[in-house]
Amino acid sequence: MGFSELLHTIGGMGNFQILQTVLMMFPAILIACHSFLQNFTATTPKHHCRPANWTNGSHVPGGVGDGDLLQVFIPLDKDQKPEQCLRFSEPHWQILNHNGTSSLSLDTEACLDGWVYDQTVASSIVSEWDLVCEHKSLKSIAQSIYMTGQLVGATAFGILSDSCGRKTALQSGTLLMIIMGTSAAFAPSFPAYCVLRFLSGVAMTGIIITSLCLAMEWTPTQSRMLVNIYTMYMITLGQVVLTGLAYLIHQWRWLQGTVSVAYVIILLYSWGLPESACWLITHNKPDKAVKNLQAVARLNGKKEQGRKLTPEVVRIHMQEDTAAVKESPFFLDLFRTPGLCRLTCCITLGWFSTGFSFYGLGLDVQKFGFNIYWTQVLFTVVDIPTKLLTGLSMAYFGRRITTVSLLLVAGCMILITAFLPQGNHSPLLQPVIFGLAPILAAAAGSFLMETNNQPLLNTIQETEKR
Repeated sequence: MGFSELLHTIGGMGNFQILQTVLMMFPAILIACHSFLQNFTATTPKHHCRPANWTNGSHVPGGVGDGDLLQVFIPLDKDQKPEQCLRFSEPHWQILNHNGTSSLSLDTEACLDGWVYDQTVASSIVSEWDLVCEHKSLKSIAQSIYMTGQLVGATAFGILSDSCGRKTALQSGTLLMIIMGTSAAFAPSFPAYCVLRFLSGVAMTGIIITSLCLAMEWTPTQSRMLVNIYTMYMITLGQVVLTGLAYLIHQWRWLQGTVSVAYVIILLYSWGLPESACWLITHNKPDKAVKNLQAVARLNGKKEQGRKLTPEVVRIHMQEDTAAVKESPFFLDLFRTPGLCRLTCCITLGWFSTGFSFYGLGLDVQKFGFNIYWTQVLFTVVDIPTKLLTGLSMAYFGRRITTVSLLLVAGCMILITAFLPQGNHSPLLQPVIFGLAPILAAAAGSFLMETNNQPLLNTIQETEKR
């Protein structure tokens, strides 16, 4: 593998690679911040209907958590808490003479005048646009729209990254995120917010894909696992940073804007990042590749070795790779040959199940019933030793057995929760679906080839030979 040899001649995991790994800290942190942002910007505060026939100024009787007076206007549910989606058609003062009890047998109606929200907690898109009761599904739809944007972005920026380069795609995605993410903080309506979040999702995937490609294509084979583990820990750190910001910034618009503007850091230093020499070589740009390789060699203290590199030397090293690269790659190429088709299907199922179960459980931590900040911190605390054990397992047992084992464990643990009662009931469908997906992916993962200490594959031909 020619390019792997080139990296070793100019210092391997040298000063440049270490600096680049540190710089990739910011995309990883902000990726976590934006992916889990709606856990805080879309919290559902305690609420009840605005009482009917109330005209005494701006003060609403029985604000959330108030005493007996509220029962005159709002019926109580089975847990003796104010109903969230119903109110009495007219005040029933006689309830105060019956030990504070009320009955839904009295005439009730929907919240025709809106809702009263707990003002002691952070503001959110839920309280601003009344995403409760018959509109509560819109909260999940907003998150789904954002994830759909990520799906579109994976395709769009995958093509852009291959055709225009990793650096150009990274800068484009970052600029798009700054504009759309910040604009979402000023969204005048819920539909506008959803459109801007969709475009933010598109940009997010672009940043993920290109930053990962840049990091991996400049990193020697033996050091890729350490760089990956470092990046994963930065994602964990991002969840801590997000929780801290949400604790300090209670207004959802300010929180949305703060997380989005922070991408300016990436945009500023991305101008100094060299384009991937591997991409330049495989796209018949050896002169630019040599300049970048020589610049990296100088930073790594291998200036003399860098001087020896010429376009002719690079062509010799990469002759097999460049000869096998198609001039016009197409998406269906992933399915044209048996080996690559099997690899594509297995990896696709693995990523689908991981995203499906992880985000399905992690993007609505409020449902666990605990304080949202402590719940997010708990997830982070569990994350730290898990990633360390995963790294050790990959080093000693390889990628394939680690992937299959973790998918099986995750699937089984989620399935077990189906038999744990919650309140007055035991919902089976959600944990069964979230649990079966990783198990199916584990079965598919057993057909993958091992990549531990193996160089990156650049062509279809290399994949079929492996």
